[in-house]
Amino acid sequence: MRRRARNEFAEQWRTRINVREGNQIRDRLAKWTETVQEQITDVSPEMPDGITDRPADVWEPLIAIADAAGGNWPRRAARRNTEEHMSPRNPNMESSVYKGSDGWWHGRVTMGVKDDGSPDRHHRRARTEAEVRRKVRDLEKLRDKERAPKAGRKPTVEQWMTTYLTDITSPKLKPRSLDDHWSKTRNDIVPGVGQHRPDKLQSEHLERMYRAMLGAGHAPSHIVKVRRILSRALKIAHRRRRAGENVVTLVDPPSIDETETNPFTQEEIKAFLEAAAKRPTFICWIVGVGTGLRQGETLGLRWPYVDLKAELFHPKWQLQRLTWRHGCADAHACGERLHRFEPCPPDCATHRNHKRGCPKPCTATCVKHASICPDRKGGGLVFTRPKTKKSTNPVPIPPAFTPHLLAHKTQQDELREAAGELRQEHHTVFTRPDGRPIDRRLYDGSRHTAGTILNELGVDMPTIMEILRHTQISQTRRYVKGRSHLSKDAMRRMGDHLMPASEPAPEPATETRTETADRRAARAQRPHRIHQKQKPQVTASES
Repeated sequence: MRRRARNEFAEQWRTRINVREGNQIRDRLAKWTETVQEQITDVSPEMPDGITDRPADVWEPLIAIADAAGGNWPRRAARRNTEEHMSPRNPNMESSVYKGSDGWWHGRVTMGVKDDGSPDRHHRRARTEAEVRRKVRDLEKLRDKERAPKAGRKPTVEQWMTTYLTDITSPKLKPRSLDDHWSKTRNDIVPGVGQHRPDKLQSEHLERMYRAMLGAGHAPSHIVKVRRILSRALKIAHRRRRAGENVVTLVDPPSIDETETNPFTQEEIKAFLEAAAKRPTFICWIVGVGTGLRQGETLGLRWPYVDLKAELFHPKWQLQRLTWRHGCADAHACGERLHRFEPCPPDCATHRNHKRGCPKPCTATCVKHASICPDRKGGGLVFTRPKTKKSTNPVPIPPAFTPHLLAHKTQQDELREAAGELRQEHHTVFTRPDGRPIDRRLYDGSRHTAGTILNELGVDMPTIMEILRHTQISQTRRYVKGRSHLSKDAMRRMGDHLMPASEPAPEPATETRTETADRRAARAQRPHRIHQKQKPQVTASES
């Protein structure tokens, strides 16, 4: 006896009908057993290979009865014996397909073992057996390639991006980079493909999203940044078996046009510094433009990291303004006063001068507006570490800057003594009168200007890369812009080499000349030389 398999069906038992049929079969078997009783008593039939112990005790009388019955019963008994005991179940890692009582065909594929030791079996179903077997084969191929998705309900792209930014990448990214990732996820990725599942995302979905972003006026460089964020998230989803593959790699991003930069010329930078010399923050401008420091690095310079004797800046910190985060328990209720769920009217005058137009309405579960939270944290002006390790390399101070820095430090000491306890000390090089750091954006092209002027002064590209602290020289070349007068000078020399200029024609002779001393000496010697040439030779016979 055995249990009914999932793909087997048994008719319902009816006493009125089935009892009479069962009694007839019982009587026939009893009469036949009496005729073969002596034949099967104390008989040891030949058992198939591998049937031992308890299975042999069960199947020995059954095989003896089949031999006594004759016909095809011995062959049927041997085949059934092999099916039941030599292979009582499917081998390990073999899939099963059956038709359920709900009318659907079901397939179960063993993918491995779960963390708790139980088998990890994935389920597929379809209306027909052929369709469910195709799904089972596809899942087995993914399993053999170690690319099978993880069991359980698959998250959407929106849910996975939330998990990725909250739990996976937040400890690794800088605060400003993390804010940028969240912004591009909310404004571009979620509206574009947020409701798709990572394992169902197709290349056509991404192509339509890129096209919609271009139609909305986004720059190709912005789309490339969105693509990098989504690609990194799906790469980790594929690694954790949440997706079969990273479909972002199948779609080419739009081509990026190089941004045209217009750094100052040497004459323009001199005029700029002359105008800045009239302001109290003159030294701040000259350090930012003259050394190529980033804006946050210039504003975040502190005196313990300025070595005037060795003439070196050590940019170990930078000053950044970060977004506030809620510190309360209910962020949605905390920002209720600033929630705005209705869009602005077409003739909105409140946001008329905003660069990006009217802001989007708040969502139903909005947790923004942390600036009014009484327990806000992590925002405002903050000293943070630079983005890369090479950004902390020391920057040489031009010797001409040293006297100005010493004078600036002396003036700052006088202001510190005058302010007394009212001064907020942060040891920053460039501060407000009360000691607070300067929250001001410098000229954005300072690094481009520094790189371009160094190139004009004849400094080679690897040296410029070290001064600007780039990790790749290709990035430095994007910061350095070739000047037109350098190109003209190079082409002039090329023309002179290929087509040299002809020698100047001699001056025409004139009747009146100013005789110089050299010409008088040459004229005095001319008759003498002629005389020597005309002097006759005296031979020996004549003498």
